[in-house]
Amino acid sequence: MFLRPSANLRRELAAAAIALLASIAIGSLLMLVFGASPGRVWWHMLERVAGERYWSGELLYRATALVLCGLSVSLALDAGLFNIGAEGQVTAGVFACSLVGSALPADTPAILAIPACLLAATAAGAAIGALIGVLRATRGAHEVITSIMLNYIVVGVTLWMGNSFVFRGGTTRGAEIVAGATLPQLGFAGSSANAALAIAIVAVGAMWWLRARTTWGRAWRAVGQEPAAARSVGISVKRVQILVMAGSGALAGLAASNFVMGHKHAFEFGLGSGVGLLGISAALLGRTHPLGIAIASIVLSFLSAGGLAVAEEVPKELTEMLQGVVLLAIAAAGPWVARRETA
Repeated sequence: MFLRPSANLRRELAAAAIALLASIAIGSLLMLVFGASPGRVWWHMLERVAGERYWSGELLYRATALVLCGLSVSLALDAGLFNIGAEGQVTAGVFACSLVGSALPADTPAILAIPACLLAATAAGAAIGALIGVLRATRGAHEVITSIMLNYIVVGVTLWMGNSFVFRGGTTRGAEIVAGATLPQLGFAGSSANAALAIAIVAVGAMWWLRARTTWGRAWRAVGQEPAAARSVGISVKRVQILVMAGSGALAGLAASNFVMGHKHAFEFGLGSGVGLLGISAALLGRTHPLGIAIASIVLSFLSAGGLAVAEEVPKELTEMLQGVVLLAIAAAGPWVARRETA
């Protein structure tokens, strides 16, 4: 006997499916404008990304950080908050991870170096997130405004510190992290895919368990659904808001493991730029469910890697534009499906 999906799950799946179909349709129209055959371009994207190990690896590399940023945004959304500051939290994580990794003694073993760098990345992201939460809980400052402002502040501070203390030889690159702090490549024909993928998979499982199976997960979702009711049963809404934003920032900061430890092995200004904002698309397309976010991240990463794979047929900016189209489509599809359900 098969279990029937709940009405809410059916509604969420319908919204995601409509958004994807709408995005494919819009992308196909844009391809026609550029004089390309949509069927041919989509097929070549699928053929190269699925059939060539390098492009498959690039998809996994992009999806790794995107999963973590999507989980970051979804955690805040579950609690009724909107973390648009993942961009700054990723930057803080990249900077802290690279500083710690390059400051360690050269012979530091991996069993010590890797946890130290991961802790630095998560702590830096968590600190930015916690600040946003504190401002919201104690001063009523809207997290969207403070997140946007902190994004600019974090970028400015890291650039100043980079110019003053980190960058070498007239470049915007710092010293390399020690060998023990690097994560192994996954062997996808020279692509950037690395063992940070395992961190993202663990994070998906952990978030799934936390939100569905623990009292703490029920508490933060209760705050997001009905703060007054949560307060009436003894839940400290302010405490939950601070802790959730700290956790959200920690997840975004953890994405630094993919960029620094698994790929560049040093701080570079702009490293990881854009993935924090794209995490919003992953969270909304995945309907804030951890497994949905993982699938959405693969879809969005397919557009990114596939766009590069077929760059000789259509401008890569077109497929990058489609990532924004997905966000607009899911924003429109959700309310439309809900109205259809109630009509």
